[in-house]
Amino acid sequence: MVFEDKMIMNGEPEEEEEEEEEEDMVDPLEVVREKCAQSEHCVHARERLEACESRVGSRSETTEDCTEELFDFLHARDHCVAHKVFQSVK
Repeated sequence: MVFEDKMIMNGEPEEEEEEEEEEDMVDPLEVVREKCAQSEHCVHARERLEACESRVGSRSETTEDCTEELFDFLHARDHCVAHKVFQSVK
């Protein structure tokens, strides 16, 4: 037998039950973020971010980072989310 199978829980709820409940719950913010990331403006910002990441990753010595591109993408996505997220909240 495995050691974990022999453990006594001392009145605590089993972890498996908690994990199953957590899997059923879906954060509406994450759902809206995924949808907004697929919008036209966000796709353009993501393409710029990915181009920057590949450019920086291909160089061995560079001081460039992709902070501006990351912030542009996050701003575009969050702007979209701000208009949609409260529709799903009661």
